[in-house]
Amino acid sequence: MSIINYANKEIQFKIVYYGPALGGKTTNLTYIHSQVAPDNRGDMVSLATAADRTLFFDFLPLHAVVIKGFKTKFQLYTVPGQVIYNATRQLVLRSVDGIVFVADSQWDKMEENVESFRNMEENLAKMNINLDEIPYVLQYNKRDMPNVAPVNYLEYLLNNRKVKVQSFEGCATTGENVFSTLNAISRLLLYKFTKESYSPDKRSKTTVLMSTVR
Repeated sequence: MSIINYANKEIQFKIVYYGPALGGKTTNLTYIHSQVAPDNRGDMVSLATAADRTLFFDFLPLHAVVIKGFKTKFQLYTVPGQVIYNATRQLVLRSVDGIVFVADSQWDKMEENVESFRNMEENLAKMNINLDEIPYVLQYNKRDMPNVAPVNYLEYLLNNRKVKVQSFEGCATTGENVFSTLNAISRLLLYKFTKESYSPDKRSKTTVLMSTVR
């Protein structure tokens, strides 16, 4: 759910990078953070709890274009890949606006990709969110590895729905298509926000933060 902050003149969008363990979610964020000018990004923050001591998710705000006088800010999160941390996955997904599903292209990771995608759908359903109603894109990461599945097979496993979404072959370690993936989900979010901002029920789709300054 996008947040409109009238005090700071900002519209904030939350993007979650989802996928199996060690698939490249954190590497995506690390690369993006390294390439964005310091003036246009916040600090990379690792969060951990007593229960999730070995895992973390990253927080990264990115400033983007201006819409009707409001700056757009994208907050990027990752979820822990291991199944045992599903409660943390659900927590990170709260108020999500868009998703980048990062799949591991290696043959021996196909089952984990499918399980993670199914888990994502289930967690969204628990929040009464239908995957087909939320903007998301796919990134087939680790295309530089020697034993990778063909893209058409990944498409069959993960993009074989009534409405196909955009997908990108990537290599997060080198940055290949990392920004193409981010730009795609950003454009989808901006389009959805602009479209819904004119709908009668627009107030139900955003959280408005009013200024407390007198």
